[in-house]
Amino acid sequence: MTVLYEDNHIIAVNKTCNEIVQGDKTGDTPLSEIVKAYIKEKYNKPGDVFLGVTHRLDRPTSGVVLFARTSKALTRLNEMFKSHEQIKKTYWAIVQGSPKMEEARLENWLVRNEAQNKSFIVKSQKSKVESAKWAALTYRVLAKGERYSLLEVNLETGRHHQIRCQLAAIGCPVKGDLKYGAKRSNPDGGICLHARKIEFEHPVSHQQVCITAPVPADSLWEKLSTNLTE
Repeated sequence: MTVLYEDNHIIAVNKTCNEIVQGDKTGDTPLSEIVKAYIKEKYNKPGDVFLGVTHRLDRPTSGVVLFARTSKALTRLNEMFKSHEQIKKTYWAIVQGSPKMEEARLENWLVRNEAQNKSFIVKSQKSKVESAKWAALTYRVLAKGERYSLLEVNLETGRHHQIRCQLAAIGCPVKGDLKYGAKRSNPDGGICLHARKIEFEHPVSHQQVCITAPVPADSLWEKLSTNLTE
């Protein structure tokens, strides 16, 4: 586990594609419990350690995950994430091919299929089922290789598998994402979607915080991200 930021109220870590944020039916130890154990040992805390989960990343996704260390921070961060206005999350994605436009805004209505754990785009609001939700994001191409491109993605909404679904719909599935049309899986079982950066007002000090997660130690990530200026 790599700690990216830590103070008395919050802690951020760089999640790998093999970790889950919270416990699920797999029974694997979640990142939240690993962080609790880290805090307990580092600060020699007696009894249970408080740790609040403020947001989640899909298991095959890597990058910044932010936790709250106090109830005050958790309440305020939950409100900020819910509004989608006070916290800015930036993702990097390596996709197959390259989009037709160097940068664009994508808007779609998404329907989540619980049984398949997958989201689908419906063509229009009139055809959408009751559970469909409007989704919007912007992207820009940061770098291009022979077969893959590196995109920077900013979410305007936080829908289930939103980035994966919307990029696949323009013919650029995330590398390794078999569920949304990638040609082959990645050796580590993850997908090339990385929560690169999170920017927000600290829930207690009110200072601006910007936390950046290094890209995975992988030759393609390193090749496409080298010499970039953000």
